[in-house]
Amino acid sequence: MSPADVDPASRLLALEQAVALAAGRVDPQVESSAAEVLGRARERLALSGEYTVVALAGATGSGKSSLFNALVGAEIARPGVTRPTTGRPLAVVLPPPGPVTTAPAPSPDGLLDWLEVRDRVVVGGESPDVAGAGVVRARGRTGGLGSLGTLVRRRPRAVDGPPDLPTGAVLLDLPDHDSVVAEHRAVAERLYARADLLVWVVDPQKYADAALHVRYLRPMAGHAAVLLLALNQVDRLTPREVTEVVADVRRIAAQDGLRDVTVLPVSAVTGEGVDALREHLAEAARRRRAATQRVVADVRAAGAALREACGSAQDASSAGDRAAPRLVDALEVAAGVPLVVDATRRSTVRQARAVTGWPVTRWVGRLRADPLRRLGLGRPPALDALTGRATPATSRASHEEEAASRRSSMPRPATTAGAQVSIAVRDFLDAATTGAPDAWTLAARAAVARDAIPDALDRAVVASAPAGARDPRWWRAVGVVQWVLLAVAVAGAVWLAALAGLAYLQLPAPPTPTWGEVPWPTVLTVGGLLLGVLLALVSRVLAGVGARRRAARVRRRLRAGVEDVARDLVVRPVTDELGAWAACAAAAQRAAA
Repeated sequence: MSPADVDPASRLLALEQAVALAAGRVDPQVESSAAEVLGRARERLALSGEYTVVALAGATGSGKSSLFNALVGAEIARPGVTRPTTGRPLAVVLPPPGPVTTAPAPSPDGLLDWLEVRDRVVVGGESPDVAGAGVVRARGRTGGLGSLGTLVRRRPRAVDGPPDLPTGAVLLDLPDHDSVVAEHRAVAERLYARADLLVWVVDPQKYADAALHVRYLRPMAGHAAVLLLALNQVDRLTPREVTEVVADVRRIAAQDGLRDVTVLPVSAVTGEGVDALREHLAEAARRRRAATQRVVADVRAAGAALREACGSAQDASSAGDRAAPRLVDALEVAAGVPLVVDATRRSTVRQARAVTGWPVTRWVGRLRADPLRRLGLGRPPALDALTGRATPATSRASHEEEAASRRSSMPRPATTAGAQVSIAVRDFLDAATTGAPDAWTLAARAAVARDAIPDALDRAVVASAPAGARDPRWWRAVGVVQWVLLAVAVAGAVWLAALAGLAYLQLPAPPTPTWGEVPWPTVLTVGGLLLGVLLALVSRVLAGVGARRRAARVRRRLRAGVEDVARDLVVRPVTDELGAWAACAAAAQRAAA
């Protein structure tokens, strides 16, 4: 499939997407060049498709203007031997034949205005709307047009060209690309970019000029379908020399990336090869594909430049996905999740002992501060002790004393927490942006709101903290049983004490029931005490299991909160930038395919 067979609209859309996504992310010169190609292509496709713009370009002394006159079959352009020669572009309009003699030919004025060519000549044609019943017509100043100036100053008359002159074409004679006048070179280079078909006229002496190939032909690699090399002045060479020079021109063109470019030997003096060149241009005008081919070639070149600037983004998303778990692990540490999980476990065990422990000794555990309360969880300044950051101004006064008391027994990791966050984000960015161009890497780094991460982690930890969690029901049941066992032990001890008092007073003791051979008061006292201690030990084991489960649930909630923070503030912004990078590379690839 040739480039012309591909829908240019789809390529333009792909290039437009790539330019939009690459804005501010790639080399400004590449970006501006692609945007310029995009605008120029849309403008050209919106203009008349009835005309093929053929531009003759070349250096001073290459015989460009003489070849131009030979193609038209009239002395329209004025050749010269001094520099500069051609100072302004000259357009010769060859209207397309209408289906009927009374139908007006399409006007080329819009196309010529877009080309910014003021000197215009219409040759041939029978439409009065185009050439005034088949005459030569010129617009603009007439100086520098040779015999045309005489024609313009007189009543216009018809100019008959060769019978095989291409119709439906606009022939441009451009200023020399090596003109000593900078304005002339600028005009020529502007029209190089706008011509549908570019005929580059070279001569046997300067066809290998480095400036020609480096500055003009090499950047047009991939434009072989819309470029033709005309080796002029072959009348000065022998047939063998013509063959050798043409072969050398093809070799150098292939080195410039123009392997399939057409090379025609011509002579504006003798007319050799002019008919072949004219037929080539006539065929291009008849097919009316040069404009589309030029647009496609330009878009492909711009897409290739953007693709090169974007680089390969095939693993952009997968790299971020692989690095995300490590980021969450690091942010967990920075947010103090392990500390909170351990405090949850120890606090749960403490609470369980306070409810299920032996009532005689359970008060000892209450002398130690609750691990969660030491962290401030469940109260407004929840993580002040954990992060070491001051409370907001609105609540600082009311919590200043409380925060100070907590900090007195906790580490102050404000600096280390911030450093851990920075290191975690940096490591994630390094892993996620591996292979990305510097501009996309910087954009991804700028998209991360680093300053907002610590506070967001604090809020996530507070929202997932276990403060206020409902105690298991079996705690209360065990607590009731403990008090019952203690009451039984006390009752047995009182019974024993009463019996001991009666024996001490040598009073008759009432009959004492026994369990086997053991008196019931002893059974109640010893059994209540032993069962209470045993139940406390069993409850401690069960409380440890429950504490670990609660800590695991809290850890899952905390990790989910940290994951939300990591996703919203780090992963998603970076992924969006990397997604834009991948989309830019894909769109550029479609444009350059």
